[in-house]
Amino acid sequence: MKNYISSPLIHHSHFYVGAHMKYIAYIISVLFSSLLFAQTDSSAMQSDWKHTLVAGLTVTQVSYTDWAQGGENALAYTLSIDGKSVRDVTLTNWSNSYKVAYGQTRLGSKGLRKTDDKIELESVLTYKIGTYINPYASATFKSQFDDGFKYNDAANTQTKISSAFDPIYLTQALGVGYQPFVQLKTRLGAAVREVLDDSRYGYADDAKTTAEIEASKIEGGLESVTDVEIKIEENTLFTAKLEMFAPFNNIDVVVVRSDNTLSSKLNKYIAVVFNIQLINDRSVSTRTQVKEGLAMGLSYTFL
Repeated sequence: MKNYISSPLIHHSHFYVGAHMKYIAYIISVLFSSLLFAQTDSSAMQSDWKHTLVAGLTVTQVSYTDWAQGGENALAYTLSIDGKSVRDVTLTNWSNSYKVAYGQTRLGSKGLRKTDDKIELESVLTYKIGTYINPYASATFKSQFDDGFKYNDAANTQTKISSAFDPIYLTQALGVGYQPFVQLKTRLGAAVREVLDDSRYGYADDAKTTAEIEASKIEGGLESVTDVEIKIEENTLFTAKLEMFAPFNNIDVVVVRSDNTLSSKLNKYIAVVFNIQLINDRSVSTRTQVKEGLAMGLSYTFL
């Protein structure tokens, strides 16, 4: 097992809710401080901020009574919120994004099972030096709301494999960004990535506590993030995000995350969304994880 540095906030294999909340409070205060500035600053400062907020809800329900062809009752729903707050002025660009989603499904008598669950917050502050290449500082937070289970229908059992706000992924980076045109932007920098995971994995011993297995690890490495946003038609948008992290102590082992969405608004309230996510993280699985979803439901733009 590789030797990682343990988190200074966590000294034992079990860490408590208080530790979770410290991290959550810290990252949320960083990511949403822009909103507070926008509300409390002068009217001139308020005009610099641009906010967008889109909420979506999809629901599927099927019920059978004396249906000769057979079938099982089913209920599924997903609630999502996608927002962004950007302040773009002469010398700086401060972009804050927040994506949350939660969904469940019930098939027959098997009870509700989680189908979607994510919290993704990102803050990027870019200093403009008058070229396509500009320095930046960023912070990201990724986690989930609810417990996760692996189900064995044959044995009618379920095994808990993750908890609420566990795992947590925190990344802070400094580097340079490049935006050749408005639809594409990419950045590369030196980063510190911390993983807090008390549910499934134990990480290598801290040199100061060799008799204990830590529930977190901190790695320094290189981070690359690329965002694409293409408006195909007036009502159709394609967005893609590619994130890569290569730790300095094992530079050829790259953690890759890709999130791609094609959305089309049929009218003011109805939208069709196709999403595919790919995760290649050898510390979690030796195989590439793939998640695909196609949904039609309510979508409303608040801002």
